[in-house]
Amino acid sequence: MHNNSTKTKEMFIVRALEKILADKDIRRSHHSQLKKSCDSALEQIKAELISAGQIAEGNELPCAALPLPKNDAASIINAETYFLPFELACKSRSPRIVVTALDCLQKLIAYGHLTGSIQDSANPGHLLIDRIVVTIYGCFSGPQTDEGVQLQIIKALLTVVTSQHVEIHEFTLLQAVRTCYDIYLSSKNLVNQTTARATLTQMLNVIFARMENQVYELPPPNSNPINGSIHSEDCNGSGEESLGDSDEVIASELLAEIISAAYNEAMKDQESVGEPEPTVNGNDYSSHSDHDSVELHSENDAVVTAKFTHILQKDAFLVFRALCKLSMKPLPEGHPDPKSHELRSKVLSLHLLLLILQNAGPVFRSNEMFIMAIKQYLCVALSNNGVSLVPEVFELSLSIFVALLSNFKVHLKRQIEVFFKEIFLNILEANSSSFEHKWMVIQALTRICADAQSVVDIYVNYDCDFSAANLFERLVNDLSKIAQGRQALELGANPMQEKSMRIRGLECLVSILKCMVEWSKDLYVNPNMPAPPMQVQSPTSTEQDQADTTIQTIHSGSSHSLNSNQEQLQDLPEALEERKMRKEVMETGIELFNRKPQKGVQFLQEKQLLGVTCQDIARWLHEDERLDKTVIGNYLGENDDHSKEVMCAYIDAFDFRQLEVVAALRILLEEFRLPGEAQKIDRLMEKFASRYCECNPQNQLFQSADTVYVLAFSIIMLTTDLHSPQVKHKMTKEQYIKMNRGISDSKSDLPEEYLSSIYDEISEHEIKMKNNSGMLQQPKPTGKQAFITEKRRKLLWNMEMEVISLTATNLMQSVSHVKSPFTSAKHLEHVRPMFKMAWTPFLAAFSVGLQDCDDPEIATLCLDGIRCAIRIACIFHMSLERDAYVQALARFTLLNANSPINEMKAKNIDTIKTLIMVAHTDGNYLGSSWLDIVKCISQLELAQLIGTGVRPQFLSGAQTTLKDSLNPSVKEHIGETSSQSVVVAVDRIFTGSMRLDGDAIVDFVKALCQVSVDELQQQQPRMFSLQKIVEISYYNMERIRLQWSRIWQVLGEHFNAVGCNSNEEISFFALDSLRQLSMKFMEKGEFSNFRFQKDFLRPFEHIMKKNASPAIRDMVVRCIAQMVNSQAHNIRSGWKNIFSIFHLAAGDHEEPIVELAFQTTGKIIGDLYKRQFAIMVDSFQDAVKCLSEFATARFPDTSMEAIRLVRTCAQCVHEAPQLFAEHAGMENDASVAEEDRVWVRGWFPMLFSLSCVVNRCKLDVRTRALTVLFEIVKTYGESFKPNWWKDLFNVIFRIFDNMKLPEHVTEKSEWMTTTCNHALYAIIDVFTQYFDVLGHLLLEELFAQLHWCVQQSNEQLARSGTNCLENLVISNGFKFNESTWDKTCQCILDIFNATLPQDLLSWRPKAHSSNNIPQEHNHFEALHIRCVVQLELIQTMDNIVFFPATSRKEDAETLAQAAADLTGGRSGSQSQLLECQREEQGMYGYLRTRQLLTLADCLMQSHRFAKRFNADHDQRSLLWRAGFKGSVKPNLLKQETSSLACVLRIFFKMYGDENRRSDWPGIEQELVQVCKEALGYYLSLQSEAHRDAWTSLLLLILTRLLKMSDARFATHVSNYYSLLCEMMCFDLKPELRSVLRRVFMRIGPVFNIMSVK
Repeated sequence: MHNNSTKTKEMFIVRALEKILADKDIRRSHHSQLKKSCDSALEQIKAELISAGQIAEGNELPCAALPLPKNDAASIINAETYFLPFELACKSRSPRIVVTALDCLQKLIAYGHLTGSIQDSANPGHLLIDRIVVTIYGCFSGPQTDEGVQLQIIKALLTVVTSQHVEIHEFTLLQAVRTCYDIYLSSKNLVNQTTARATLTQMLNVIFARMENQVYELPPPNSNPINGSIHSEDCNGSGEESLGDSDEVIASELLAEIISAAYNEAMKDQESVGEPEPTVNGNDYSSHSDHDSVELHSENDAVVTAKFTHILQKDAFLVFRALCKLSMKPLPEGHPDPKSHELRSKVLSLHLLLLILQNAGPVFRSNEMFIMAIKQYLCVALSNNGVSLVPEVFELSLSIFVALLSNFKVHLKRQIEVFFKEIFLNILEANSSSFEHKWMVIQALTRICADAQSVVDIYVNYDCDFSAANLFERLVNDLSKIAQGRQALELGANPMQEKSMRIRGLECLVSILKCMVEWSKDLYVNPNMPAPPMQVQSPTSTEQDQADTTIQTIHSGSSHSLNSNQEQLQDLPEALEERKMRKEVMETGIELFNRKPQKGVQFLQEKQLLGVTCQDIARWLHEDERLDKTVIGNYLGENDDHSKEVMCAYIDAFDFRQLEVVAALRILLEEFRLPGEAQKIDRLMEKFASRYCECNPQNQLFQSADTVYVLAFSIIMLTTDLHSPQVKHKMTKEQYIKMNRGISDSKSDLPEEYLSSIYDEISEHEIKMKNNSGMLQQPKPTGKQAFITEKRRKLLWNMEMEVISLTATNLMQSVSHVKSPFTSAKHLEHVRPMFKMAWTPFLAAFSVGLQDCDDPEIATLCLDGIRCAIRIACIFHMSLERDAYVQALARFTLLNANSPINEMKAKNIDTIKTLIMVAHTDGNYLGSSWLDIVKCISQLELAQLIGTGVRPQFLSGAQTTLKDSLNPSVKEHIGETSSQSVVVAVDRIFTGSMRLDGDAIVDFVKALCQVSVDELQQQQPRMFSLQKIVEISYYNMERIRLQWSRIWQVLGEHFNAVGCNSNEEISFFALDSLRQLSMKFMEKGEFSNFRFQKDFLRPFEHIMKKNASPAIRDMVVRCIAQMVNSQAHNIRSGWKNIFSIFHLAAGDHEEPIVELAFQTTGKIIGDLYKRQFAIMVDSFQDAVKCLSEFATARFPDTSMEAIRLVRTCAQCVHEAPQLFAEHAGMENDASVAEEDRVWVRGWFPMLFSLSCVVNRCKLDVRTRALTVLFEIVKTYGESFKPNWWKDLFNVIFRIFDNMKLPEHVTEKSEWMTTTCNHALYAIIDVFTQYFDVLGHLLLEELFAQLHWCVQQSNEQLARSGTNCLENLVISNGFKFNESTWDKTCQCILDIFNATLPQDLLSWRPKAHSSNNIPQEHNHFEALHIRCVVQLELIQTMDNIVFFPATSRKEDAETLAQAAADLTGGRSGSQSQLLECQREEQGMYGYLRTRQLLTLADCLMQSHRFAKRFNADHDQRSLLWRAGFKGSVKPNLLKQETSSLACVLRIFFKMYGDENRRSDWPGIEQELVQVCKEALGYYLSLQSEAHRDAWTSLLLLILTRLLKMSDARFATHVSNYYSLLCEMMCFDLKPELRSVLRRVFMRIGPVFNIMSVK
């Protein structure tokens, strides 16, 4: 193998040498040395071939594919020997010889036979390869160099640079690159030019790729930084071996490809252009070459000595810097020739720089040296080339900027700002810029806007930076104007170009929005996708991020990145948003300052963005470039104290040390525009002079500040004089010097030379402000100027470009050393404030695009943009912005009510499709915007009907009433609304509603309901949305109850409204839909304690309540009946609604409705209560109310049956009281004790409802209800608790409330005579049955009720009250205790006092008036009732004490006995026995003496009142004449006699009662008094009839007197004797005379007047 290698090498050399020797030029004398060298080399090779076989293996040449061993001495000698003839050949200037030599060298290097890695003996300190390269590029001597030689040089240099066998660095490498560069510029051959350019590309790729790859290889043993050249092959050792033996193949293939490609390209160019003409001669070239390549020699530059981690980095840096400097070379004035060296050089350098930047690896992107080069050279070059009038240069500059933005933005924050602000946006905004420039800028922006990271970074780093321009905001506004077609007219643009520009502007806007969508995509949840895969993928993405970070670290090598960790922390959305807000406030303040400086300062201080001290304000005036320089000057010159302090602080901030006055003044006046008023200038110059002297105390020229002050003033005057166009006669130097004489305080004036130098400097360089405002602000052309002055516009544009270039270059140079922290945005939240700031220009652009233009491309872009904008607004829940975009989209569908559908175009159809797509993909986020979408879908259905010719009447306008009258294209477009794709897409929205989240489905349903309402209110109602509501209800029924209840809250309200629609067809549809939904829902059942069925059935209830249509009401009842019949086992909380609906049905006028409802109710209570009462207990109260309503219905049979069902309910409650206790807290009774729940929720509602029936119904029904009420109480009262009884009697007493209502005579009298009596007696029955419980609880209330009854102006009621009192006491008196009796007696006493008719004694007739007659009648009626009550009470007391009828029988017996005495019969003993038996039944024995005395006293009052009235004949006559008590003169005889009779009986009974012996004396005294009073009154009576009425009383007194013992008889008779004697004078009745006779007969024996026989 080694022999083969040797033979290969020698074959190359021998052939080349022989070819050189064979050339005819070799014979020339000046080639003698070359010939000798060739001969010598050939001889040596022959000798080597002879001895080839004897050389040891270790010293042989290596194989062809590997480099020569470094330690082989023979090889070293051979290498030099071989090289010498080729070196001489290259210098021979003979093209053929040079080509042969170069070809051989190229092959030797390519195949590794010539590495040149030994020291060059001719040039110590350098390697042989350096000499070889010098030799190769030395063959090029300018444009006149042979074309073949040029091509061979290119091949050889490419081989040297790309070969793995040789290494060249620094100057050598730079020269190799330079030579190819020069060949490209100088060669007239297109093949050579193209090859040179391709070679340069390949060289740069290799140089920078090696630098990048080096960090992956093993680090060199010496890790110290490298200064200068390092020639070591160790660092490549292992790598080279691994590359295999195919290098020469690769190199040859590469060359072949480059040359063939270059040849083909050149042939094409020649065909189209023809032969290129030489543009420069040799002399021109050399001067150009030296000029263009001057930087290539500056290796000892201070920058280059900076530290690199590897020589390869230094190589790359030198090449890069050289290209940067080449690109900075200025072009000649005017429009350069496209073939000129200067332009071609600039274009090539920019191309190569673009190549390097586009392929930049991690090392290049992070190494400080490269970043520095970019800042100091490339960016400055770009600021110049970025405004070039040469389109190619301009376009390349833009491409380079895009590459920088993509790969280096982290390091170039300020440079990017300058480029955007001063170049990009200025060109876009300029009035006179050319179309070509604008087009290229917008092309570049298209690329920038396509990168999400760049877009967000621009916003975060500039718009949120306090000191930076609002690039993103300005960019969006400019693009919006372009997209709207509102930008300034460009130079030479035709309408098609204008349209293209507009499209490109829209593309940029859409790209920005797509970037925002892409950036925030992780926040978006597509409702139509399954569970988001993000959770699964997130670990992988995190690992990827970590891997990227690791790679970045590796690539950086040991050179540190300029991106510190601290800056990463700045990427906090909240902090950035807060900073952005502060910036906006600051900008507002600056704007205010530029108009009114004092207010601006005050505003910023209030917002705490500006300090309160003068130093703070002065610092701000210095630092903020956005302030108007003229305003600053005026502000500083003001005469108020504050402005003076600020001015002093402002000027004190300048450092004028070591400066001349002019230089210091120039620095000062660069910062602001000097005000025009002399006083202001005076103050400023005075302070300037003071500050200047402070900074330069050692200056001998000025003795005081006054001198400086005057001089400064004179300099300003001189500047104005020399440079103002208004000054015609300029000041001369002598005049200036003369003007400044005597201004110095010292004896001598300022030196004339000094003043002269000032004059010269001002004359040459005007003192003026720094121009930071960028391009000149030219007034916009108006009127005809825009069309007339095209030449002027072009000229103006050239001037503006120069200003832009100058400003940009100055700014770029000023920031070239500035390190500004750059935040690489990562948070998704940044998009929200970005969009919030920019949404209006976006919307304006898209709206104008859709409005003005029918072009499909523009429409598509606008729709894409709106869709993206909606997505962003949705993701970040920006409702205002979202609504605006959705409304815009809806407006352009032409489907809203105000739009003429007969103008439908393709773009409108696309808008419809976009709107549907938005609904489908962003449904979860649309919120209230659903309304606009659903409106459009509703109108779309209408358009479909119109399009298919079904309902043309919906078209607005008389002229378009028929579809046939429409434009054919409009017909087609309207017809397209019915296309399969549109119909399917719309259906997909509704079917997809089941995938919306909980909030979104509610918003969707709300919108659908609102649109449905609108549809139904139209003149020709439509039910499209109503049908869709039913559909989505089915689709969403499987949702969780929490969500479904929220949905139904909206749907239920809608069904309420629709079910009450006046159009029965609509109501029927709503009801039927409700029925189907309800049945479906009922099938799912319901767990206890849930209430959703209740909500679901509420619309039926509402419709039943509000809809007056009998047909609809009938249908509601039928729907519910069907539900009960088929789904009773699933109904839970729905029973409440069902009973409520039947409750409403019960009050209906239509008997079939009432009948059907009651039939179902009967089934529920009669059948279902027996089977499933436990699950229906919650609705029990509603069931009872429902039955109550049926009972009060207008159909008697139903009423009676309903009351019967209540009894069934009572049985259910009695059998399952525990169910009510278990169902606690379901409604509002959580606070009710467990044992009371059966009362509160069971018994009480039932009994209360029955009481309501009693109060409200006709006689037969209320009687039945009253009967059942008390039946239930009597039957089940055993289980009632005391507090229950209280509640019950409150209800029962309400029955009497009807009597408290205004008088309706017939009804009230009927009520009194029937229900009231019934109720009173039933109450007494209940009291009697349960007195043990009720006595102490309710007796007082009962007495109070009875007291109230007897006070009313109703005789029947009064009688009933007293009767009930009597029954109560007689039935239960034996259970009364003393206290109870006291209360009873007090009640009787109260009733007596309350009903005593006192007015009878005092009544007087009033003056005659027609109005008084009814009043008198009512008054007399009331008095009559009182009289009746008095009598009733007297009878009641008698009955209570002595049992009913006892007194009456006693009177009858007394009379009978008296009559018997007349006839001589005897029946005394029998009557005494009967009396004893009767008396035992009365309550006398239970009453205490004091209680009996109280009653007696009460009776005596009544008696005495009656006596007074009966004795007052005049009053009686008066009343009689007034119409009181009919035809007979009124009297109270009955009251008078019965009350006294009862008193007497009580006294006589007590007088004979052994148990009251202790009370006898008092009783005797009372009795004597009463009897004397009675007998005396009798004797005073004049009327026979009156005396006859007293007969029974006298009989009673005398009979009882006869029954007394002798002692008592004597006592009494002694008191009455005279009265008895007087009675003899009257005409007494026989019976009375008989008894009186017996009295007188007994007086004899008792008083011993006569003896007893």
